[in-house]
Amino acid sequence: MNEQTFSLQPFASTESLSHLKLTGSIARHHHQLAISYKLLGDLTQVIIAPSSDTLARKHELWEDTCFEFFLGFKDSPSYWEFNLSPAGDWNVYHFDGYRQGMQEETAFKKLPFNVDNQSDSFTLTLDVDLSKIVSANQVIEVAITAVIKQTGGEVTYWALTHRGAEADFHLRDSFIIEL
Repeated sequence: MNEQTFSLQPFASTESLSHLKLTGSIARHHHQLAISYKLLGDLTQVIIAPSSDTLARKHELWEDTCFEFFLGFKDSPSYWEFNLSPAGDWNVYHFDGYRQGMQEETAFKKLPFNVDNQSDSFTLTLDVDLSKIVSANQVIEVAITAVIKQTGGEVTYWALTHRGAEADFHLRDSFIIEL
C-alpha cells in the first residue's frame, strides 16, 4: 500500500486563516483509494452543511464547503474531479483536457463516505473502488483540494500547492502526489 499524509494551504487571502488547519492522508492499494480530510480549528467560522439522510449526486458542490480531489495519468490530458459535500452529496466529473469536455462520470453510481463533525474538528473519509476507471498497476497523479466557505461569506480555496496566479485546482502541474 502506498500511503501519504498531506497538509493543504489556502490560496492567498485578505483575511487571516490561521484559525484553521486542513490535513489528511491518502492511500492506494490496487483498485482501492482511501482519502481522509481533517479540518481543525474554530469551526464556528466555517459553514459546514449538516449531514443529510438523502445522499445524492449533485452539481456545483464547490459553491459551498466541499472536499475535492483530482486524478489523472502521467502524460495524459484527461482527468477526473471528485466532489464531496459535508452533507453527504457528491459528484464525479471526467474532463478530456484542461477544463474541457466536462461530463458526469457514470462509472460511479454512488460514492458513500463518512463524516464526523465535532465542535473543533471535522473529518471526512472515503474509500472508493477505482477499478472502473483505473487499472490496478496504473500510476495515478493526484491533486487534493478543498473549498471552505466561511460564515462571513468568504470562500477560500485550499490545495497541496497553488501553481497559478489565481486559485485553479485544474492545473495539471498541481497533481503532485503519485500513487
